[in-house]
Amino acid sequence: MTRAGPKGTYAAPAIEKAFEILEMLANQRDGALVSEMATRLNRSVGELFRVVIVMEQLGYLQKSAKSDRYTAAYKLLDLAYRATPAQNLIHAALPEMRQLAIETGQSCHFVVPNGGEGLVIAREENPGERGFSLRLGAAIDMVRSCSGQVILAFSKPDRADHIIAEAEAVQGAPADRDWLAERLATIRRDGFDHRKSPITHGVTDISYPVFGFDRDVVGALTIPFLALIDGSQKVDFETARRLLQAAAGNISATLGYAPTNAVGSSASRP
Repeated sequence: MTRAGPKGTYAAPAIEKAFEILEMLANQRDGALVSEMATRLNRSVGELFRVVIVMEQLGYLQKSAKSDRYTAAYKLLDLAYRATPAQNLIHAALPEMRQLAIETGQSCHFVVPNGGEGLVIAREENPGERGFSLRLGAAIDMVRSCSGQVILAFSKPDRADHIIAEAEAVQGAPADRDWLAERLATIRRDGFDHRKSPITHGVTDISYPVFGFDRDVVGALTIPFLALIDGSQKVDFETARRLLQAAAGNISATLGYAPTNAVGSSASRP
């Protein structure tokens, strides 16, 4: 590793290229040839070839035998889960999420903050024939989404400001801070959030915060409630909301969270 640039900064070209490749492949579902990586990253094939081969040998990339296209390997997901608090969160959340999906007949997902975006780290699909769900690893808008606003509403002010600033950098535009402050105040008052999906007709997102032992919010548990035209969904909206509230409270309790009052719900957090 050699020192370069302003004081206090370092350059590690091979590592930089490796992470550029991973970030690029995250948005290429069909993968990419080395030549395509070079074009997209504005680098030469020679700069990337050895890095790609080493990443493949280490198990971080996989190459299609048919097309020679490279994709990110699941080793990255396994490493992320084992090296971050996500592993503990998933162990605590999945049993409750499975039960929630069975009881409501609805899908659910768990979102944590990840820089300027939210990240779906766990999901449970509706066990029935019809449903709506987000994919594992999906990026979530922290400023406008139901899950993101729940996390912001129950975060400490300095943490919320930091997340919003990072979200503005990701989106390349400033957030409407006054509008957002009103939304977050309403969510804190109600203890949860719900709103019609801005993307999918017939879906209403419902989201509750999940807290850790240190009383900080760690994520949001969300049901994209799908209302069927014939009304044949397993439970109604209000029942699904109550079951979601209980599941979020149970996950918080498993993580060591203890409410200060006797109500015993994570939604009652001061």
